[in-house]
Amino acid sequence: MNLQFSRADEIFRDGIRRFVREHLPADIARRAAQGFHPPPRADTHVWNRILFEKGWSAPHWPIEHCGTGWNALRRHLFEEECYQAGAPELSWQGLRLVGPVLYTFGSEAQKKRYLRGIRSGDEYWVQGFSEPGAGSDLVALKTTAVLDGDRYIVNGQKIWSSEAQFADMGFFLVKTDTTVKPQRGISFLLIDMKTPGITVRPITLIDGGPEVNEIFLDNVVVPAENLVGEAGQGWSYAKALFENERTSGAHLHTIRRELDKLKRIATRELCNGVPLIEQPAFSRAVAEVDVAALALEWSVLRVLANEKSAYDANARASALKVRGAMLYQRVTELQIDALGLRSLRLFDPDTAAAASGEDACEPWPGYIPGLMAGHLFGRAIPIAGGTNEVQKNIIAKLAFGL
Repeated sequence: MNLQFSRADEIFRDGIRRFVREHLPADIARRAAQGFHPPPRADTHVWNRILFEKGWSAPHWPIEHCGTGWNALRRHLFEEECYQAGAPELSWQGLRLVGPVLYTFGSEAQKKRYLRGIRSGDEYWVQGFSEPGAGSDLVALKTTAVLDGDRYIVNGQKIWSSEAQFADMGFFLVKTDTTVKPQRGISFLLIDMKTPGITVRPITLIDGGPEVNEIFLDNVVVPAENLVGEAGQGWSYAKALFENERTSGAHLHTIRRELDKLKRIATRELCNGVPLIEQPAFSRAVAEVDVAALALEWSVLRVLANEKSAYDANARASALKVRGAMLYQRVTELQIDALGLRSLRLFDPDTAAAASGEDACEPWPGYIPGLMAGHLFGRAIPIAGGTNEVQKNIIAKLAFGL
């Protein structure tokens, strides 16, 4: 893999940067910079539609499903420019997770019905996988879907479902056969979130945001045509989804954005009259995470480019997820170290909304948008998408045969 940017790549980056600068609404960028989760759905939808009209909302999808045809490096440059400009992140659940499952394993009718809405952002999706007793051990899930003629009757509970309160549709792992080996009894089912019998209850996280939810399913009727692929093959489809989630879960672009924020803080904060960035110990710490971020960047690109490796693809994706989670936390911890006691000042979403106008004053001297939100949200990063402990078990098994 060539790790150098060509002149053509630099021209491509400049074109992306110019487009984002000209089309990203300034008020949306300001709110996105505050770093709260989840971002306003209206903001995400506006930006999603702008990219959709340009043909850029799903650059990682195959050309036959309206992808851009960009190589891994150019997709990376596109995402980097969007993040650096403060664009809100588009829905992972639709574009990164269920979309690829549908165009790979779904029926032609499902592709026709759902893929355009995913790309346009007109339909918002939620993932229904984890359960109170089946998170790290997902194959132990208990939610059942019993076939009754041309429909399934679904009963059970899901938890930690991100942004379910906004969702129009959901993709669920359910047990359609309880008499076989657990993995063989799991199916992949699409469910309209407006169906009677579905209850969504938000869970408030440590950063004060309702990022995740519980979903209760009580005799929910789902058309049998909403089964993706074959009954009993849901675990296989989920494993393909997990690889996409864990590679994206390296949080590379977010780390870069938070690292830039750290450097701005360290340049402004003083220790004995000298900027922190000029203090040898702190400067060394910043340099260490900068180098680690660069290494993570090229590791992600190697996976996205399908570079040959002696190690299993799922093991490599898990390794990126673990490394990204640790690095995200380290960067935000350094931000807190740099600000000292001032990092403890309360800054909640309501304050953010009030302080997001053109002429808004900083909530306190030296305020950094989204600092506390990013730090607190980072506490959950090693859990999201499968805990780091589970990822290490996957690495041990698939990479080293342990």
